[in-house]
Formats: sequence, structure tokens, C-alpha cells
Amino acid sequence: MHIPRWSRFGLPALLALSLLAAPALTLLPITPSQADRVRTGTLTTTTAPSPTLGDPIAYTVYLPYRYDRSKDRYPVLYLLHGRGDTMQAWTRVKSTLDQMIAAKSIPPLIVVMPDAPWSDRGNWYVNSRYTTGRPVETALTNDLVKAVDATYRTAPIREARMVGGYSMGGAGALRYVLAHQDLFSSAIVLSPAVYTPLPPKDSSTRDYGAFGDGTTKFVDAIYEQQSYPQQFAKVNPDLPVRLFIGVGDDEYANPDPADAHHDLDFEAATLYNTARRVPGVSAEFRVVDGGHDWTAWTPAFEQALSHLGPALSVVPPTPLPTPLYGTAAQDWAGGLAVHADGSMTVGLAAGDPINGQEHKGKLDAVLMRRNTDGTTRWTTQLGTSADDRLYGVAATDDGGVLAAGYTKGDLDGIHSGNTTDDAFVTRLNADGTVRWTTQFGVPGVADRLYGLTAAPDGSAYVTGYTKGALGGPNSGDKDVILARLAPDGKLSWTRQLGGAGEDKAYGVAVLGTQVYAVGSTTAAMPGATALGGLDGWITAYTTDGTPQWTTVTGGTGDDRMNSVIATSAGPVATGAQSGDVAVAALTLAGKQRWTTTIATSSADEGAAVVALPGGDIGVAGYTRGRVSVAAGGADILTARLSSTGKQLSATQFGSVRDDGVDPFAEPNLYATARSNGTLAITGLTYATSSNGDIFVTPN
Repeated sequence: MHIPRWSRFGLPALLALSLLAAPALTLLPITPSQADRVRTGTLTTTTAPSPTLGDPIAYTVYLPYRYDRSKDRYPVLYLLHGRGDTMQAWTRVKSTLDQMIAAKSIPPLIVVMPDAPWSDRGNWYVNSRYTTGRPVETALTNDLVKAVDATYRTAPIREARMVGGYSMGGAGALRYVLAHQDLFSSAIVLSPAVYTPLPPKDSSTRDYGAFGDGTTKFVDAIYEQQSYPQQFAKVNPDLPVRLFIGVGDDEYANPDPADAHHDLDFEAATLYNTARRVPGVSAEFRVVDGGHDWTAWTPAFEQALSHLGPALSVVPPTPLPTPLYGTAAQDWAGGLAVHADGSMTVGLAAGDPINGQEHKGKLDAVLMRRNTDGTTRWTTQLGTSADDRLYGVAATDDGGVLAAGYTKGDLDGIHSGNTTDDAFVTRLNADGTVRWTTQFGVPGVADRLYGLTAAPDGSAYVTGYTKGALGGPNSGDKDVILARLAPDGKLSWTRQLGGAGEDKAYGVAVLGTQVYAVGSTTAAMPGATALGGLDGWITAYTTDGTPQWTTVTGGTGDDRMNSVIATSAGPVATGAQSGDVAVAALTLAGKQRWTTTIATSSADEGAAVVALPGGDIGVAGYTRGRVSVAAGGADILTARLSSTGKQLSATQFGSVRDDGVDPFAEPNLYATARSNGTLAITGLTYATSSNGDIFVTPN
């Protein structure tokens, strides 16, 4: 809140002063055995040298339970007090820290609570040009941080540092995380004393020289230059910032209606609505019960730590592999195959020429063979004047490759005049030359392929959808199609499956005489009951096209299955269930064997499931949460499961922008197994381009 000039101290300080007349309390020290029982951290007051100020900086430090017995490195939280307060104000959150660390809701961390006595404790944590002002910001962000890193077992990276504060300290925390993105990755901003565009005339922000110059205590231009709108304009989106903004619902209400927008609950909401629109900044906003005091700050601090704390990491995130592939135009990932010699064929849809090939128009289907050293062996670019997009690549035993997708043109040379989506499958020889291309569909409607697998005899099984009658009568809207192509490219059979809703298939697998397809439906699949929302499903056919069974998966929310593998025990599929990665294993008869969910607090989805040597199962997808160390945006998630669905490991990697998912929140990611049992992955990334590029994990 803004404090009238007649008040020298903020409310927290007045409360502290009122305690001066109370009898002194004697705190008995906690013995080591007692500390073990309550798992309590320790508080110590010390100083750090400050060449900038010429005088030491006093601070209280919280060290977590068993810090002295560990050799680990720890993240650090810097907490800034409000105007008129001291470093002691923040010590009241010690029990909250102890409890949250013990409950493992946040990692063990070091907490530094600096004292800020300069400018009569009204310095706003900035470098002041006022006659008696001090370079507080430089002292704390340079001298104090360096001293803490030299004294304690910290991790000197931005991912391991967070800053927080309330009132004046909230304004300081906001400025530090924005103006010093190289130091801090997140900030707890509670009841921040920030005003836009300028503070009201009776605000204490104007009284202490923090934004002054010479003998003038407050200069409008200096305040505006250091305010958050100016800082947001300078944010580097490659160094993402996470904010938690909290405020009480009983904040001081200015009696002057003209200044009502300067009430701090109003200012906090304005800050949040500004922050959420800034590239590179993510923000959460909470209004809690309480005023401009600890009735609000205590619960808000706990909520902030619960949200931001788990993302603190003493190791930096794993970046995307480079180089990236693609063009300046729109590009999409289209599939990946690993060959017996260790080389890989990467599929993509490209909006411009790739490796000097001719661009046919709009999106072209491109296949690149990559050697084990990462060099390109050959590139084949297929296309028409319309869109031609890949959705699957599979290796053949002769070193060649199959690819499938859809075309809006005449890709095989015998569909002149086609302007709607047709399914296509193409087979390339080991040297990248085209052996055959088969295009099929219902004239005038959309027919797309989203899934492809190769059989040992050289045939191909594909799946997707049709809006027409391609393998039987249309049941309504889109129906699933499943087809087999012989080794020479001729269609052996086509089957159509669907209900009254929109039915799509995304993945297909074959083993022995069994073929499995997976996808989603908006209604009920034939012979099954709708579960609610979007449902996932798995269906089984024999290799001669005879239907066996269909099983619906999921719950009452939105669910779908994106990828499937065939095992001797039955199919294993992955996708999404109510915003989490879901992996489901069925018997040969279509009954549930086991299900596994990989969940974070944010959106997650499985995109590819892979059979690994020894019976383990690999899963690749995307997460907007934290599985290991978050890079930012949507990251690539990988997991390894046992043959019984037990999660053995999980990790993530990525860029600060979205990876593995397209702007429609659909995964654009493919994975297959290498001979050494690891996953080879390719997918879409917006790391360097708003049009998207393609990443590929090394051979």
C-alpha cells in the first residue's frame, strides 16, 4: 500500500515497534538430537563484504537440515524485507521452510535474508542518485550473491536462484528478476509496492530518495525508467522468468477515488495481467485472505514456494540436440527410422528447399538419410504444388524406407485434378530413389494417414481417417481407416471403423498375425461405451483384415492414444489421459493388463511408445511440467518402463520455447529404438523460429 508522509514506517514495522515494550523472550538453543527429531534448519546472522558500499552487508541465512553433514550443492532463495523492516522479518517463515522441505514439496535450499538499512530503510532496493542514496541494487545483486556463492555450497546458475519479497521487497524482487535475468530465474512477489505509471502524491515511495537525483528526492523519469513496464520491454525470452504474484484481499483502500487504481490489490492484478502477455515470462496470481501484513504473506509465501520451488535446480536443463533442420518457412516433423548400419532416415514436411533439392510448392515431403557421424548421405524431396505432409517413416530390411502421409495434389502422377487430402505411401530404395508411390482416397473429401508400420515381409500397414466411404460405409463425420499395402505398393485391403462422432487413428503396429491401431473418438466406437469427453481406444485386426476387438481407454476427461507397439503379450499404447501421459497394456484379447501414468501439475502427453531390448518399454512425449529439470515451454519427456509398467526412469530436455508439440496442442514427435537400447527421437521445435524447425537426437 502507499503510506502517507506522516508515517515513517510501514505497517509491519509499526507492529514490530509495538513489541519493543513487551518483555524480552529467551529462546533456548535446539540441541543436535532435537534438530534431528524435528528436522529443523538453522538460522545464523553474519555479514558479507561489499566493495560497492564500503561497508559489510548484514544478512540472516537459513541452512537446511543436515546441511553440515552433506556435500550436496543447494539452490538459494533471497528474501527482501519491506520498508521500515529488518532482516528479522523473514525469519518467521523458518517453520514453513522446515515443513515443506521435510514433506519434499520443495528441495532443500539455502535462504538468504539481507538487511537493507540504507535510506532510512526506504531504499526500494535500487541504485539511488539522491544525495544520501546508496548503490543498493549493485551491492545486493553483485557483492552479496558473490559472497554467498563463495561461502556456501550453492550452484552458481540462474536455475538455482530465486528472489522474493513483500511490499517494498516485492518491488525489489520483481526488479531483480527482470533486470538480472542472468542471476535469477523466478521471483515471489507479494503485495508489491509498484505503481504505474507513477506513485500517488502521498506515497512513501517519494520520500526516501530511492528514485531521486541530487537534492531532489523523487524524479518522475527515474522512477519510470526503473519501473516494471520498462523492464518487461527488455526481457530476454531466452532466459525465461517465472513469477508468483500474491496479494491480500484486505489491502489498504485509498479514500480518494482518483487514486483507487493505486491500491496494491489493483496494482498487483495489473502487474499480473501485464506479465502474462510478455514473451519469456510466465506468471501466477493469487488473492488470499488478509491485509498488508503476515496474515496474507504467510499463506501466499507457502503457495508461492509450492509453485516455484520444485523448479529450482542445481544443474542446468538439458538442451535440444543440434544442429536443427528445416527452412525459414513452416516445417513439421514427419517420422524417424533407424537402419541396421546405424544410419537414420529423418522425415519432415518442409516449406522450402532442403539440401539444395527442388521445392515443389507449399509443404513438401522430405526424407534425409543421416550417417552415424551426423552427416547427410542423401535427401529426397517429394511434393506437388499443394501440401504434401509426412506422418510416419519405417525402415525396410533391404536398407530402404517407407513413408506415409497425405497430399492435396497429384503425388503419384495418376490423380490429376486432385485438390483434397489423399492418403499416400511411398517406398524408397537404400540410395534414396523412389521405388513406388501409392495414392488413394475418396474424391472430394479428406483422407489422411497418421500411422505407419512395416512388416517383415516388406508390406506396410497404415492408419488414419477418411471423411468418405473408403473401406466401407461412413458412420458419421470422420471414420478410422486401416489398410495393408503389399511389398509392391498395391493395396491389399482397406477397412473402415467408426461411430457417430469424429474418429481418428494415429498409430499402428503389427506382430505375427495381429495388427493394432490406436486413436481417439468424440462419441462411442462400435461395440463400446463412451466414457466421456474425448476417448482413447485400441483396436485389433488380423493381418488379413478381420476385425477382432475394440477397447476404449481413459476416463471422463479428454483422452486419446497416439502410438502403439505389438508385444507377445498384447499391445502397449501411449497417449494422454486427462492431461497426463498414459501408457496402457492390454492382453491379446483386449483386456487391461496394466496402466501407468506419468503426471506433473501441467499438461503432459505421450506421443510415441517403443519396444526396447530386454522387454523394457520406452515412451516419448511432451511435458509442460517438471519431470527432471525443466527447460521452459513444452519440453521433450522420455521415460523407461519395465514390461509390467513400472517406471524405471524419466527425464526431460528442450529449449525455452515449445518442443514436441504444435500450436494446436497436438504432439509432433516420433521415436524409435537404437540397437543399444536407447531412444532415437525427432520432433518439432520453436527454439529458434516461429515457423518451427526439426531436431534429431544424435545417432
